[in-house]
Amino acid sequence: MINKTIVASAAFITSLPMSILAESASELIEKHTKQAAESIEAYLQKNPKAADTNEATDFLIESYARLKMTERQAELLGGKYKNLAKGADLVPQEFFGVFQELFALHMASGAKDKARTALSSAKKDIQGHQQADRFGQFLDQLGGELNRPGVGEVMELKFTSLAGKEINLEDMKGKVVLIDFWATWCGPCIAELPNVLKAYEAYHDKGFEIIGISLDNAKDEEKLKTFIKDKNMPWPQAFDGKGWGNALAKKYGITSIPATFLVGKDGKIVSSNLRGPALSSAVKKELGL
Repeated sequence: MINKTIVASAAFITSLPMSILAESASELIEKHTKQAAESIEAYLQKNPKAADTNEATDFLIESYARLKMTERQAELLGGKYKNLAKGADLVPQEFFGVFQELFALHMASGAKDKARTALSSAKKDIQGHQQADRFGQFLDQLGGELNRPGVGEVMELKFTSLAGKEINLEDMKGKVVLIDFWATWCGPCIAELPNVLKAYEAYHDKGFEIIGISLDNAKDEEKLKTFIKDKNMPWPQAFDGKGWGNALAKKYGITSIPATFLVGKDGKIVSSNLRGPALSSAVKKELGL
C-alpha cells in the first residue's frame, strides 16, 4: 500500500547521519521529498493498477510542485485529466479542479501553446453536459489569461495618467519597471503596498520605476486620489474608472489582483507576482547592485 511506502520513506530521515542533519531545513525537505517521490514512482511501476493509484498520483503531483519539476508535474496532471469522465458524465468539481491546475501550471511555466491546447480540449470535453453553456462561459473567461504576458515578453503601455501626464513604457527602457495592477478595495493589494513602497524608496534613485494600473470604479476616483496622496505613491497611475473592465486589464488578461510584472532594462518581463522581500531582491538584481 502507498501509505506504508510513504511511512517507510518518511522514516528515512531519522536514519540520516548527523552531518546531513546539520544541513539547512530547506535542503533536508528537498532531499526527503525527492526520496519519497522516487519511492512512490517505483511503487506505481510495480503496481500500475493498485487501488490507491489516485492517492499516489496526487502525492507525486504535490511533491513535484514543491521540487519545481514542472514537466513531470504537468505529465501527471495530463494523465489524470485524460482519465476523467467527459461529456454528460462529467463531474464538474473533479473536472475543473484538475483542468484549472493543469492550465495554471502551463501558464506559470510559460507554455502558452500547451495551455491553449488544454483549453481547446476542455471545450470539446464539456459538450453533452447539461451545463455545457455555463461551463463554456467559464472556460472563455479563463482563456482570457492567455493574453497575460509572460517572462521574456514585452508589454505595450501608453496612457494618460491620473495626474494628466502622458506615459509610455517604451520611454522607460534602461530602467527597471514594476507594472502593478491593483485597486483601493483590494485587501491583498493594500497588504502588499508596504513592500512596494520600500522597494521604491530604496531603488528609485538608482533607476527603479513603478506604473500603477487602478481597477477602481469611476465613483471612487476621489477616494483613489486621496489614497495615493495619503500613502505617498508618486508614480503614475492608469485609471479609466471601469473597474474589472479596465482596458489595460482586459488587454492583458488580468482576472485577479494584485497582479504585477517586473520589466527589465531591455523592456522585457523578467518575473511576475513577486511578493514580500522577493520584490526588492529582484529589483536589486536587475539593477545590477
